[in-house]
Amino acid sequence: MKYLISHQTTYTYNEAVSVCYNLLRLVPRNTDRQRCTSIAVKIHPEPDTLQEYDDFFGNKVIYFSIEKEHARLSVKVSSEIETVNQQLVENRQEPGEIGQYLFDTPMTAGNEEIVAYARESFRPGRPVLEAAADLTRRIYTDFRFTPGFTTVSTPLEVVMRERKGVCQDFAHLAIACVRAAGLPARYVSGYIETISPPGAEKLIGVDASHAWFSVYIPHLGWMDFDPTNNLQPAGQHVTIGWGRDYADIAPMRGILLSSGTHELAVSVDMRRVK
Repeated sequence: MKYLISHQTTYTYNEAVSVCYNLLRLVPRNTDRQRCTSIAVKIHPEPDTLQEYDDFFGNKVIYFSIEKEHARLSVKVSSEIETVNQQLVENRQEPGEIGQYLFDTPMTAGNEEIVAYARESFRPGRPVLEAAADLTRRIYTDFRFTPGFTTVSTPLEVVMRERKGVCQDFAHLAIACVRAAGLPARYVSGYIETISPPGAEKLIGVDASHAWFSVYIPHLGWMDFDPTNNLQPAGQHVTIGWGRDYADIAPMRGILLSSGTHELAVSVDMRRVK
């Protein structure tokens, strides 16, 4: 399948910004199951500095700075992706690199409740693939998808207690459970195509950034699971990149010089063209 993806980010500032420095991680990776055939980045105002590089995890990063006064910042990343309709598997990984995905981070820190929750799926002698699929099903069943309830700084203990959150929270919870079982897990950022009801026209901008998790299984490689939708990603998922948690693959982050507040608007459109 082939997709055209447009990711629009707009910051509107209440007070003029004199300078800003930003990092973008919105260029989809080339993997065993997808290929980014074209990419276009439009930034307004025009950046004074623009550089591209690969980060520690191999994700594509765009750094830019705007060193003139501006009241609005607009960033549009358009990409064309070709995918293979199969479960997400990425096998090119050296043993030494896998170890970095074994340890807790502030966003995936476990506690006794999370350890106990993990044990229900990761029982002694149970195949890892089966256990990960069971964990995915349980998170989907036990937790309610509730946009706006959490932020990037909401700890997992709140998600566990309230039993609700969004895809980012469910990915972090799953990773905490997998690592509690002593297995490597990573956070995957990307997109998922939304399907309109029969007879309804697909709306522009209704697709959103998405997140899921991946477990490394010897002899199989990295296997992806989507607890928000209780499935193993296939052709409708497009990967931007991965890391230990959200912080490693945040879509856009930066520093600015201003005394005022700002408003953020994000729109994503993922359109199948083949």
